[in-house]
Amino acid sequence: MEVDYQGIGRRIRAARQTQGISQEKLADLVDLSKPHMSHIETGTTKVSLPTLLRIANSLGCTLDTLAVDSLENAAPLYQNGLHQELEDCTAEELAIMEEMIRALKTSLRRRRKQAE
Repeated sequence: MEVDYQGIGRRIRAARQTQGISQEKLADLVDLSKPHMSHIETGTTKVSLPTLLRIANSLGCTLDTLAVDSLENAAPLYQNGLHQELEDCTAEELAIMEEMIRALKTSLRRRRKQAE
């Protein structure tokens, strides 16, 4: 499996934006130029492991969170993420989300079958 640098870049950008950190600020935190950080976020440059570690530490996330698109066994990571999102939901919210997930799952599988 190849490393999905664009996926890593998208996740870095999303984590940065969620935390309200500018691209320039993150670049400063990890000792990179703003253009280099931009290239990492767009996936036009390959990010080194030491740089990826500095980015993950600065964003307070894990490497697997940033590289999930490149992992062969990513299901547990997604399941953990879903579990964390659901922890503070009310019973009513959980019931609605369960309905939505079932409908979405059915639709995705139907489309996959039609595409085959």
